[in-house]
Amino acid sequence: MNRLKLAADRGIDVEDRRLDLKIASERLSIVRYVFMVQIEDGIATASQRATLEYADAVLIGWPEHDSPELNDLDDQGYETVERLMDIMEGHIHVFSEQESAGNIDSMTDMLTHVTDCVAQIRRLYQPDFPLPTFAEISRVVQEEWDEDMGKIDSQDIEPTVEAIEEQTEHADEQRERATDPSASAADNVQHGANAAANDEAEKNGRAR
Repeated sequence: MNRLKLAADRGIDVEDRRLDLKIASERLSIVRYVFMVQIEDGIATASQRATLEYADAVLIGWPEHDSPELNDLDDQGYETVERLMDIMEGHIHVFSEQESAGNIDSMTDMLTHVTDCVAQIRRLYQPDFPLPTFAEISRVVQEEWDEDMGKIDSQDIEPTVEAIEEQTEHADEQRERATDPSASAADNVQHGANAAANDEAEKNGRAR
């Protein structure tokens, strides 16, 4: 109830039963941003990607406060939302502690739990909006991750012995041509002779 008292002190109508819907989206948006900042300097793992995409999916197309798509909750529904909000705040508290400790894995788990709470809250207010589950998103992200890692691995395959020998021979030939003037001159003479022979053959062909 502390959050409601703070809201009331700011002149917000705490009797509005749609207020928690707005608060839930704002809290998830903040936690998501903090998490993204923590992992942006590295390569996100599959679980980190899935967690972020899950939060994005739950927040996408968030309804306006007065949207006709929203349900007006009865007492039981509102009590469920209040419990979910308390659970969400507990997860956010742990998330903040793990952020201070630099524990990215735990932060990943906590963001998923926070998103779960917000998803359930949104389903109560907007039951007709199709929200994916974390398992569905995680499965797709894992497939994409495996495909990306496969491409990287194929680029990192060590060359065969035969390929290395061919590269070495080619490099030796290039060095010989660059350092042996006589070889270069011989190549030029042979090239000129070949060109002359080709010209002569063309003339004879035209004469026939």
